[in-house]
Amino acid sequence: MKYIKRYLPLAIAFGISAAILVAVLIISSVSKATVIKEHSDDNGSAPIISPDEHTFSHPKVHGIYVTAPTAGTEKMDELIDLINSTDLNAVVLDIKEDSGNVSFYLDNPDTDETKACIPYIKDIKALLQTLHDNDIYVIGRISCFKDPVLAEAHPELALLDSTGEPVVDSMGNAWVNPCKQEVWDYVTDIAVDCALLGFDEIQLDYVRFPVGQNSEDAVYGVASDDESRQEYINSFLSQITSAVHEKAFTPVSANVFGTIITSDVDAKHIGQSYTDFASTVDCISPMIYPSHYAAGDFGLDVPDANPYDTIYGALSGSADALASIPDEDKSTVRPWLQAFTAENLEGHIEYDKAAIDSEIQAVYDAGYDEWILWNSKSDYSVLSE
Repeated sequence: MKYIKRYLPLAIAFGISAAILVAVLIISSVSKATVIKEHSDDNGSAPIISPDEHTFSHPKVHGIYVTAPTAGTEKMDELIDLINSTDLNAVVLDIKEDSGNVSFYLDNPDTDETKACIPYIKDIKALLQTLHDNDIYVIGRISCFKDPVLAEAHPELALLDSTGEPVVDSMGNAWVNPCKQEVWDYVTDIAVDCALLGFDEIQLDYVRFPVGQNSEDAVYGVASDDESRQEYINSFLSQITSAVHEKAFTPVSANVFGTIITSDVDAKHIGQSYTDFASTVDCISPMIYPSHYAAGDFGLDVPDANPYDTIYGALSGSADALASIPDEDKSTVRPWLQAFTAENLEGHIEYDKAAIDSEIQAVYDAGYDEWILWNSKSDYSVLSE
């Protein structure tokens, strides 16, 4: 294990033998399945201790996003090698993609019924074991309310506009109604099952109301003003976080728009309250990609061309927004950083290792110490430069 190399000099300094060090590290890296079993009754289901007595801790994550098709190929071995040779220590893998497909076979009656499973990853247990053997923290990403598979299998759960047409994104992917309890339960069951399967953390994405396309004409069947939207999202967030905590003793994180940190208008329109999220989940991940900010934001003509200043500005806003929440009640802030070049953006720069390093330095200088890199093609070759 790479941690043996890290701690061996310290152990020797204190007179601890290498054999004892190895034993300690092996014990400390016991699989999560074993930990869950210790918290359960004889049937391995009902927790003996309450979630309030359990600490939902996680390492200081320095991660990368890996697509499901990539995770199911030999390229995953190359990414593991990259992680082992750098400051990286975590991966985000798709459990349920934006397409609604689950990336591996899941023993779940709901996904069986919707035929959601497409096994890009042939043996998820083996992959999780390999990642854990390499001391890699595994975060499972779930697209919550953008789900064409569920919308097609259950039209009554699909989000429609006033003409009866599905509400879709720019790629034609349909949304389900974020106000429907049945949708909440479907996503929650998948999250719990995957946490029990061995994922170290469940990450929620698209946990919001849709924007763009025909979403402004969406019919929700209930009150859907801005205040109500935040109430619905908060209720879902509480349900799924509690379920994953209580049934799998696993931390929960959530991705949010970067603009909601400082824009009340954006926050209310999509139902994402930055402070409410930060008081509910264990970790909040604002998507603060410089390419997603407009001219003038943070006093910059082209935010994409100023990675350090953009990230520092966004996270300074985060610190201000969360200042009123006591530290013991506050989520970890773990931003998504840009690891791609926005070639279609006027004035853009190439996001090489230097640009990415400047983003990471901005995270540290803003007082935070966790981050995840996003590249939709899982191409992180620049990190080896």
